[in-house]
Amino acid sequence: MNWIYWVCVGQAGRMKPEANLTGLFVPLVTPFTDDLRLAPDALARLADEALIGGARGLVALGTTAEAATLTAEEKRAVVRICSAACRAHGAPLIVGVGTNDTAAAITTLQELAQSGDVAAALVPTPPYTRPGEAGTLAHFTALAEHGGLPLVVYDIPYRTGQCLSTSSLTALGHLPQVVGVKYATGVIDAAAMELLGKPVPGFSVLGGDDAVISPLLAAGAHGGILASANVRTADFAELISLWQRDAAGPARGLGAELARLSAALFAEPNPAVTKGVLHAQGRIPSPAVRLPLLAASADSVRRASALAASRAAHQETAA
Repeated sequence: MNWIYWVCVGQAGRMKPEANLTGLFVPLVTPFTDDLRLAPDALARLADEALIGGARGLVALGTTAEAATLTAEEKRAVVRICSAACRAHGAPLIVGVGTNDTAAAITTLQELAQSGDVAAALVPTPPYTRPGEAGTLAHFTALAEHGGLPLVVYDIPYRTGQCLSTSSLTALGHLPQVVGVKYATGVIDAAAMELLGKPVPGFSVLGGDDAVISPLLAAGAHGGILASANVRTADFAELISLWQRDAAGPARGLGAELARLSAALFAEPNPAVTKGVLHAQGRIPSPAVRLPLLAASADSVRRASALAASRAAHQETAA
């Protein structure tokens, strides 16, 4: 199924692509073998498990996937595997395109668009270059006009070294090809409230700071792109559903529990602890990460693993 459909945004007859970006999107880890080769069968299982577990869609080649360390051939394989899983489940696929080279990003977007299997691209504010807000708007405008794919802006200042104001995000939201933002500013402040309080039609706000996803959903976020959801996918999907149904009491309780899990999973650089937990669960063949990341300590993996059991298992233990 093609998840992209066209809706009018009332700007001189221009049309806006929307990729139905609500709910949980899981940015998958990239499983490796002990000798750091790609483990495609394990990735296919993870993709299938996430979608069966309640994820609305998948994100390939995000930070959690260690995309910066993958070869071009490995990146193509990861997208191919995730695309197959999404086709099988009728789910949208978002692909990370992280670069501070506008021309290179356009080329990558055009290549992804040709496959026909990608609902949107997740693109960060240009890192390291720090072009300023005017340069950032020009960057995303060029990608929107020439890339051929709907875009999800990735606002993550502690990685890119640059903040985006609410006015800039709103302006980006009115670009015909920009369909959402992964909002990972590290805080829920007046700017977040302003963004969520004045929603732009066809522009989804997806939380990207795992530990505070629950209050962001309470404030009106449409869903989340959550690395922690590689673990306990069904519970993160349920958290989003609870807030969407205005079931505040159960949502607060589950949100607090999952915040503790997220804190444990991010105790060391992402995705080292998550990979350690997945390996301990027998879901990937190795906890290996590629340099410059190091494998998580045994203590961190042990603490996170204790929190990684399903909600039902925790309730049984409490009883």
